[in-house]
Amino acid sequence: MNRITRALTAAAALLALLAGISLAAGAQPLPVPQAGLPGFIPGMQEVPDPGLVYRVVFDLSTAGPTDKADPRLLSAARYLNSLAEYGVPANRRAFVVVFHGSATQFALGNTAFAARHHGAPNPDAALIARMKAAGVSFRVCGQGMIAQHIGPHDLLPSVQMDLWALSTLVNLQLHGYVRVAG
Repeated sequence: MNRITRALTAAAALLALLAGISLAAGAQPLPVPQAGLPGFIPGMQEVPDPGLVYRVVFDLSTAGPTDKADPRLLSAARYLNSLAEYGVPANRRAFVVVFHGSATQFALGNTAFAARHHGAPNPDAALIARMKAAGVSFRVCGQGMIAQHIGPHDLLPSVQMDLWALSTLVNLQLHGYVRVAG
């Protein structure tokens, strides 16, 4: 490689770093583009490892905003995007989101959500659909549904009903999932 080629390569790498563009080998398309990526800081040390299998369960038990997408779901989507950005293949990304407690309402379809929230549709429905298309599994606590008088017909089609969030969380952790509380 001649001196000019090395200089151009170094300049391109520096510009990419300053612009926050990853030069990670194996970077893949973002699974949930509207969620974006976490910020980039030159010199970061701990980044996603494409050789690992990421089994993550996001435990959502408290209500979030009812007028915009839940920041915790956006964070989960950004994390999914960051794994893709750093070359972690889709078959090494196993994400589950568990809704229970007052977060159960975010598993509702638009009609059921609107009936409980002055006619407003579920602000998380589109994000959940996009994340589901990217392979994320969504679960809702059956006990929370009973307590909040929610029927199976009230749920988004992409959400699975489980007996109890406690069982879901314990079972997933026993299968090697890391729990992220939210």
